Amino acid sequence: MIGSIFVPLNARLAPPELLFQLEDTRPILLFLGPGLAGLEAGLRSCGWNGEAAVFCLDRGPAGRTHSYESLFGHGVLPEEKGCLRPSSPEDPQMILFTSGTAGLPKGALLPYRKTLYNSLNAEGFFELTGEDRVLVPVPLFHSLGLNILTVPVLLTGGTVILQERFDEETTLRLAEEWKATFLGAVPTIYQRLLRVGLDKRDLSSLKFCFTAGAPIAVPVIEAYHRRGLLLKQGYGQTETSILCCLDARDALRKAGSVGKPVRYGKVRVVDEQGRDVEPGRVGEIVAQGPIVMLGYWNRPEETARVLRAGWLHTQDLATVDEEGFVTLVGRKGDLYISGGENIHPEEIERLYRTHPCIQDIAVIGVPDPDLGETGLAFVVAEPGASLSEAELRAFAEGRIGRYKIPRTFVFVDALPRTVTGKVQKYLLRQKANEELGEKNSAVLRDQPGGRNGKIP
Repeated sequence: MIGSIFVPLNARLAPPELLFQLEDTRPILLFLGPGLAGLEAGLRSCGWNGEAAVFCLDRGPAGRTHSYESLFGHGVLPEEKGCLRPSSPEDPQMILFTSGTAGLPKGALLPYRKTLYNSLNAEGFFELTGEDRVLVPVPLFHSLGLNILTVPVLLTGGTVILQERFDEETTLRLAEEWKATFLGAVPTIYQRLLRVGLDKRDLSSLKFCFTAGAPIAVPVIEAYHRRGLLLKQGYGQTETSILCCLDARDALRKAGSVGKPVRYGKVRVVDEQGRDVEPGRVGEIVAQGPIVMLGYWNRPEETARVLRAGWLHTQDLATVDEEGFVTLVGRKGDLYISGGENIHPEEIERLYRTHPCIQDIAVIGVPDPDLGETGLAFVVAEPGASLSEAELRAFAEGRIGRYKIPRTFVFVDALPRTVTGKVQKYLLRQKANEELGEKNSAVLRDQPGGRNGKIP
């Protein structure tokens, strides 16, 4: 209403991380939610000298605290900035920062028309009505919680149940108490709910569950289906929101796929010359239409790199089958070449996620004096499970080409992930780089797309 751009920030970030985003966007107003009143001091101590008016939306009367309603009731907000100003679908509505899987996050500048058409895509895919109640246990500073789950339900007149912080027992309790009709979350949440037990609560009101943000293991999909819970899967980016959807009726038949393109927007898988790939061939996903961002905030070179000839180049690699179902195989920068063969880590990871003793896995390419690069897999075992490198190699024999099987397996307690569940492989490369450096001073690849550069 005041003619400004909305910038949701991740309050779980450390002050130095938030400082980068504040200096990038230079806000005029900064709202701190309940319990975050002390964050301003932390930001100031890190060097933030912004002139934004700071409002602490706390429940208590102490200090500069306000209720959300009081900001409107007492004229605190600067109405003169343009409540009645003309607007258009192309006007910027919000800046959503990317998850930062490859380093510093970028602010995607999103117009009103993108939010509208993404909501229409979600309305059709979820078959939303005003009677729906969505449970949102994921945060609202990323596209999944805000633009895919919350806004489309509000648009259709439904009810949104917000969970301030995720924990398994609370999620199941809220689903039962509010008789949620669907639940949306990242794969990690669905795995944790399985471990605590879905039978603890009456979940019969759930028409389906929805997952996005990262690949989900086929055994998890099957486990939910055995309990009578349909699991729909989607794929998208901060820059576009939903691009592809896999309906529940195809979830088992096409397990591993992210489904077909959405109704509003064009989605293709193309080769280096921009031609549609043949079924089974790997290409890059590109998108066009009203669901695409305006560009990256303050990043003209980055914008020009991904928005070319009217198409958004996602950097995500995929295949398309004869029926039009899209399957992700990895990121452009994740591909590595071993003995002249292109290897896509997602293909290997997808296989190993079917192993009953593997909870999580991520594969990267590391330098090899003979083959150029070989695979290194970071593995998180299920609690109490005992795994060996020999056993994991044997598991893949005959299921994928031998040259694709990782040369090395490293067992870790957890993988570094963004809040939306994406593995931060640049951190894994840093870890491998340090370990290899101690052994032979080898250097790994740089940011996605680069090669043979030591990661800073």
